Amino acid sequence: MSDKPKRPLSAYMIWLNSARDQIKRENPGIKVTEVAKRGGELWRAMKDKSEWEAKAAKAKEDYEEAVKDFEANGGSSANGSTKKRGKAVKKPAKKSKKADSDDEDEDEESE
Repeated sequence: MSDKPKRPLSAYMIWLNSARDQIKRENPGIKVTEVAKRGGELWRAMKDKSEWEAKAAKAKEDYEEAVKDFEANGGSSANGSTKKRGKAVKKPAKKSKKADSDDEDEDEESE
């Protein structure tokens, strides 16, 4: 069975993938984290994002179509699995040592 289609990229991520090389050229030796930070600054300062938003909308439409095809061909909507997941079981909270010692003090006083 084939894998479920990956979610589409956001407008920002599409833009960042196209601008990453230019950011690196303008800032030689820049770290990966600094590339992302600089990209965020440039994206926020950008006035017209319509080109990237249109590309993201198209990618989302393509993704939704691919998911429909995937599910129609025997894929499952639950991450490629046909089994449904149950609820996660919560573990009981542990008492703190402070709470334990307070309980002991109360027991000693009541004796």
